[in-house]
This record gives sequence, structure tokens and C-alpha cells, in this order.
Amino acid sequence: MAHETQPGRRGPRLTYGMAAVWSVVAIVLGYAVLDVADAAPGALTVRPLPPPAPTETVATRTLPSVPQPTLSTSVAPPLPSLAGDTVAPSAAGIEQALASVRALPALRDSALVVRDGQTGDVLLDQGGDELRIPASTTKLLSAAAIGQTFAPDETLRTVVREGDTPDEIVLVAGGDSLLNPGTGDPDAVAGRAGLRDLAGQVATALKGSGTTSVTLYVDETYAAGPTTAPTWASTFRSSGITGAVAMLGLSSQRAHGGAPGPADPVASVRSAFARQLEGRGIDVRLAARGQAPGVPGSPMPTPAADAGASAAPSDGATPSDGASPSGGATPPEGATPDGARAPTTAAATPTAPASGPGAVLGSVESAPVREQLALALTDSDNALTEILSRQAAYRSGAGTDFAEVGAWVVSQVAALGLDTAGVTLSDASGLSRENRVRASLLSDVLVLGYDGKHAVLRRALDGLPIGGLTGTLADRFTGAQHDAAGRARAKTGTLTGANALAGSVVDDDGRLLVFVGMVAGVGTNDARAALDRFVAAIASCGCR
Repeated sequence: MAHETQPGRRGPRLTYGMAAVWSVVAIVLGYAVLDVADAAPGALTVRPLPPPAPTETVATRTLPSVPQPTLSTSVAPPLPSLAGDTVAPSAAGIEQALASVRALPALRDSALVVRDGQTGDVLLDQGGDELRIPASTTKLLSAAAIGQTFAPDETLRTVVREGDTPDEIVLVAGGDSLLNPGTGDPDAVAGRAGLRDLAGQVATALKGSGTTSVTLYVDETYAAGPTTAPTWASTFRSSGITGAVAMLGLSSQRAHGGAPGPADPVASVRSAFARQLEGRGIDVRLAARGQAPGVPGSPMPTPAADAGASAAPSDGATPSDGASPSGGATPPEGATPDGARAPTTAAATPTAPASGPGAVLGSVESAPVREQLALALTDSDNALTEILSRQAAYRSGAGTDFAEVGAWVVSQVAALGLDTAGVTLSDASGLSRENRVRASLLSDVLVLGYDGKHAVLRRALDGLPIGGLTGTLADRFTGAQHDAAGRARAKTGTLTGANALAGSVVDDDGRLLVFVGMVAGVGTNDARAALDRFVAAIASCGCR
């Protein structure tokens, strides 16, 4: 019998299970809508997923390379250019701006000079004509002297030549103390020429002629001289203040504070070169030092017959008879008994033979001398300054011990028309306490360097450390003296009881100013702080 629904009664009721099922269905449908709308992640999402959150593992960090600013970019952009269109400071303005600084106890015994770098006019001269210990500001005088001897783009070559027989090879010390022990870096100054490259060339040449066993000699006659000066403290080399002065060396062995270089850089290069050859299948026997076979046809520059003339550019070989037993240069032809030179031209440059004794088996080329000189000023590299100065003196016909090179530097500065009366140098780097220089002369060299007529000197000045950024000024002008940070370039000078700072700065009006400060009898920290305030005051005053 069929059952009929009674009027007024409800149909079957929704059970709890069915309610749960419909709830799930509703949630799924709702999420699908959000997924399609890209409001929630899911299989239907069409918008790209966001990048994953960064992990805690950070890649190796490298500092950006900060290019050394030129004179026109050493200041903030709003300042005028250095085209000479800004008003120069006045002497009265400089006097007023520096009044409080000059009263500092640390500057009680000091020589201070300020000049307009664009006209050379003297704006302040406090004891500028007093002879004082220049310390490393001596390098400014050496840069001026070196710049008269080397051509602007001249480089140094390290050469290996065939000796008297095919199984003898001669490594010629040609003046490059910055050889890369590995492959040369074409963008580097220290390490431009590579010893590994040189060994590769020589090994190829030897194997090409059927030679697999050689005796290695070293020719050290080019600009030969002592490795340290008698006026230097005995601890200077062992403490890394300077490296040994030699005409061959490795960039990886440059001395710096607390890390001395080798006592014999030439021996280090010789050993490294022998190992490089042996790694290429050449058996090497080291000859005793001082035993070099004759090398005919050497094209290495010899001392100029005229002391004012520059020797011809080097192709890297060394004369076998260009130095005296004492290490000084043999007087060239044309020299009179009293040392004066006859007015003749520079020594001729012979041509190296294509094969046989003296033939070049390999050759690598350094960075230009002017780039090396700029590096020497940036790092205040005493050995590198001495090495370049000695070569320049040798090429000019002067002696090669430290005092002779120092005297040559003074003579070359005088040849520029600058007053060197009373100035004496016992070395070229400034480590000697016997050196005496006037602040006014240092300012003369700076003004001369910025006139644009001396390419090597100008490049050297461009390599001066930058306040708060590079070299020996990296940690200076970073406090209250920040007004000069980034726009002061200067050579520092530090010896016990003698401190100096000489360079240039762009003032708030965009004017290039040259300054020199030499302080005596004050602790190094106090002297540096006072000299930094001196430069900061010049930079920020306007001083009209």
C-alpha cells in the first residue's frame, strides 16, 4: 500500500553528514574563485609567483673600485669647474681663515705655505724659506727629476738573452721591480709584466733550437748600486718601511709596514724564474752571481753623454760594461776629468742580434714609468721611488749610490728654474734625516706640476693620495676635517719629530689651491691633526 505524504508535514530532513559534504563543496568552489582571480595561490593562478625570500647565506662581497677623481671631479657637482673662471682667494682672506689654526700649539714650530694653484700667486708664507726635514715629501722633488728623464709613455723591459753559447741564458735586470710572479695583468701597474709569460717565451725558444738544459746567469750591471742607504735606520728594511733597492723584483714581495720584502729581490726573481723554466721541461743550473757571459749588441740605455739628455728608450737588455765596481755609473765618453759633460748627444743604442750570442729569447714590458711613479706616491713606496730615481740618474750619467742620486735630484729640480739654494738630499725617498728642503720649494714643484707642461710629473701628482679615500690619506680627513675629504690630494711625510703634508685642494669656490705644511718637534698624531685642520680650513673658507 502506497504511503502518501500527509498535508502539512516536512520532507526528509538534511542530515549532519550531508551538511558537512556541502560545506566542503562550498569552500572548494569559493577557493577556486579566489584562485582564478589570483587572490590566492593555486593551480589556477595565472600571475607569476613572487620571488623566494632571501636566504641567510650571503654571497662574497667585493668593494666597488673607486676611481681617483680628476681635479674637476674632486668636489661636489654644484661647485664651479676649475677652468679659471672662479675668483681667486685673497691673501687677507687666507690669513683670516687660518688665524685660529696657526695658533694651535702643534703648529708653533712650523712652515706653512698656501698658493693659488692656477696662477702660482703666494697667499700665505710662514717660514717657507726655512730648511727643514721633508720626510716623504721628498718624493715630490724626485718625481720632478724623474719626469725630465723618462718619456711620458716609456716602459721598462725584462729580457732574457742567449749567452756565449746556446746552453747559456742571461736574465737581464732591466729596472722592473714590479714583476708579476705569474701571468702579467694588462690592467695593473704592479704586475703588468708576468714572469710566467717570460718563462713561457724562453722555454719555447729553447725547445725550438733543441736546447733543454741551460745555465742561468743574471746581468745586474744596469743602474747597479747598494740596496740600502747608510743614512737609514738599520730597522727600516727589516720592519718593511722600505724594500731593498734593486733593478729586479716581484710585485708580490713589495715591502709594507710589518711585512718586509726579501733582502735580495734579484735572487728571488732568479729562483722563481728557474722554477718556471723547470716546470716547462728545461733543466736549469744557477750560475754564481756576478758571473755573466758577454752580451754583445746590448740595446739597454747607457749613461747619456750629456747629463741633461735622456737615454734612448729601453728594449730591456743591459749593457755588460755600464757600471763601475763600486756600483756607480762609469763616466760616459765625453766626460771631462772634473765630471763636466761635453755637449754631445745621448749614447747610441745598439741593435740586438737576431740569433746567436745576445739574441733575445723572451721579453716582457712593465707599466709606463709615470704610472709606477704615481703608484709610488700613492703608497709612499720608498723602494720604488729609489729604484726609479736611480735609473733616471744612471741614464743621465750620474752616480748610483743614494747620496749621488739625491744630489742628482736637486740638480734636476734646479734645471727646471727653481731655487734650490741650500737644499740637500741624501736619498730620493725621504727616509734620511739628513735631507733639508724648504716648504717654498715643495710648493714650486706642485705649481709647476699643475701647469700642464710636464706630463710625467702631472701624472705623478694625479696619483697623490686622496683625503679620506686612498693611500696614506685613506684614514685622514674623516672626522671634523671632513671639508677636505675627497678633494684634497697630498703627499704625507712622517719621521719621528718631523711631519709634513704637501699637495692641493679645491676650495668651496672651485679654485685649486696648493699647500705645504712642515711641522717639527711634535708627536705624529698631534702634527697630523693640526695639518688636517690647516687643509680643511683652506678648503672651506672661500677666502676672498
